[in-house]
Amino acid sequence: MNIHEYQAKTLFSRFGVRVPTGQMSDSRQGAVMIAQSLESDTFVIKAQIHAGGRGKGGGIHFVDNIDEVKRVAFEMLGEPLVTPQTGPEGRIVRKILVEEGLHIDRELYLGMLVDRSLSRVVVLMSPRGGMDIEAVAESDPESIFKVVVHPSLGLTAFQARQLLFSCGVGPEMIRSGVSNLLNLYELLMDLDASLVEVNPLVITAGGKWMAADAKVNLDDNALFRHPELRDLADPFEIDQLERAAERYGLSYVRLDGDIGTMVNGAGLAMATMDLIQQAGARPANFLDVGGGASASMVSHGFQLILADPNVKAVLINIFGGILRCYVLAQGVIEAMTEVGVSVPVVVRLEGTNVEEGRRMLHDADLDFMVARSLADAGEKIAALVK
Repeated sequence: MNIHEYQAKTLFSRFGVRVPTGQMSDSRQGAVMIAQSLESDTFVIKAQIHAGGRGKGGGIHFVDNIDEVKRVAFEMLGEPLVTPQTGPEGRIVRKILVEEGLHIDRELYLGMLVDRSLSRVVVLMSPRGGMDIEAVAESDPESIFKVVVHPSLGLTAFQARQLLFSCGVGPEMIRSGVSNLLNLYELLMDLDASLVEVNPLVITAGGKWMAADAKVNLDDNALFRHPELRDLADPFEIDQLERAAERYGLSYVRLDGDIGTMVNGAGLAMATMDLIQQAGARPANFLDVGGGASASMVSHGFQLILADPNVKAVLINIFGGILRCYVLAQGVIEAMTEVGVSVPVVVRLEGTNVEEGRRMLHDADLDFMVARSLADAGEKIAALVK
């Protein structure tokens, strides 16, 4: 689960990491009042959307008077912000963060994330803070330093010092720097976060560490341990179909293609999307109904697919193990009967009770194609695309 920068900074403060003084506002007048309350002669105004690259898109402004705060807030709130991560449609800015300006001496990059290939947490640090870490990795990979955290020991003070010294941090800032790194690692572990990123992590001209930016991703699967964190989700930043899928207990991700898919099992779903790509089309979604889906869940999943106006055809690819093929067939029949389908549908079934499932589809007075194999399904999708 993604959260906004202002929310991440609240969590940082809870774990003893210093952040700039500021507040979130969802109104222009509120932004002005926040700026007036800050004991600062400069201000930073940041759009709060779930996307990176805000600076490149004009979502971060540095201003030096209240009139400029008012102007920027007026221009930003309620308007779409296009960044390299939003796509051309952008995201509507409904909240902004107004903070004190900082007098910065040094900027560094810090990232903590779960490396699934190692099954360990890794901590990355670079003296080239304030830049896209991907660009740094490509142009100057030697400037990115990494330590791998042993799960039994956690991040050690030795490892934190090693990273700070590697980045050229002076001895007078090491002790407080180590404390910040250890506190951020504690946040990562205590809140079951999958990512904690600070870019830039700065040393101010006054010799203090400060998290000038903050990004935290929380593991959705661990939210049952942190029910209070559920309230941090911003419904405006979540795709409406994905929200509906959560209510039905379905794994759904909207994509930008035109072939809707319904599959059981993540591996089969990925293979199905490859099949669609090979057919010359693009998948419109990832939808995994799971191994034990009921006819009702299948019906809801089918309705989600058809609610996407970009869908021009649907491929249902089910291997019945726990999920019996006749259950899938019943769900498809119910959904097509209730919704009224106006796009071609290809259904491929294999596995438990497959003949009964195919018979049910064959006997239903509905317009769809039944594929006998995965290859046959690919051919039918290719024909539809052409």
